[in-house]
Amino acid sequence: MAERFTGWEDSGLPPDSPGTVVTVGTFDGVHRGHQDVLARIGELGRETGLSSVLVTFEPHPLEVVNPAAAPPLLTIGEEKTEVVAESGISYLAVVPFTKNLQRYSPAQFVDEVLRRRFHMRRLVIGYDHGFGRDRAGDVEVMRALGAGRGFGVEVVDAISLDGLPISSTLIRRAVAGGDLHRAARALGRLYSLSGVVARGDQRGRLLGFPTINVGAPPPRKLLPPEGVYAVRAQTPHGAFGGMMNLGPRPTFGDPATSIEAHLFGETGDLYGAHVRVEIVARLRDTRRFPDAAALVAQLQEDAAHARRALTGLC
Repeated sequence: MAERFTGWEDSGLPPDSPGTVVTVGTFDGVHRGHQDVLARIGELGRETGLSSVLVTFEPHPLEVVNPAAAPPLLTIGEEKTEVVAESGISYLAVVPFTKNLQRYSPAQFVDEVLRRRFHMRRLVIGYDHGFGRDRAGDVEVMRALGAGRGFGVEVVDAISLDGLPISSTLIRRAVAGGDLHRAARALGRLYSLSGVVARGDQRGRLLGFPTINVGAPPPRKLLPPEGVYAVRAQTPHGAFGGMMNLGPRPTFGDPATSIEAHLFGETGDLYGAHVRVEIVARLRDTRRFPDAAALVAQLQEDAAHARRALTGLC
């Protein structure tokens, strides 16, 4: 499991570290292409006896460089940490991205951050990588810097999906368009959102479909379109299939966006618990029903469709 540390002055590495194999980038989504890069630095670390380190940034660099162009994020905070932890690398280093860091040239970034703070001996980057001022630190620039400063540079090729290189942008478009199947194929896992279970108004329990109410994620988290979805929830009590309403509750005149999930077979108390809701498939749009009986009939139909979508997952 990768150890996570944040900040500038203390790299977080052991004082006697012989050096590191590093990759660097935003890694939003930690998709299949990112996972290939992480697998490679882990492999090189084991071969060379060096620690493997992902150097990433908070906030997303575009939030500092060009806030109007900053994308919504696939993974927020600990969501990224959880996925990286499964990769088997040694460390996840989160570097604050600031106006000052924005002005660093590729050579400054290599010298001041990667070499001085993280003792880099080998660098692994994706085929389309760029960092430093104006993303000038592309593959050729990094190879030239490596030749002059004595560190090796390795480039990992793209992974394609339906003829297109997998990227965070491609996945954002899929999620925003409600194509969760395509997003999952590119991520290598189900797209998910996380939150803490809060007390709701108990309407679902009265209807025979008790729900957990998941607190709203941070504003920069990308959510799929409003609707009803088949989901799998990872909870302190285990994993449960279920169905989730994302959006308003028009039958009850509630226009606020909420995240409510009915979990099949879960009867315990999850208030205050952190849960991860993995989105399996979209079932239908959110809509208003004339009365509670009509809503219950639809929920019964939704449950049947959700169970079919979850076959083999739970």
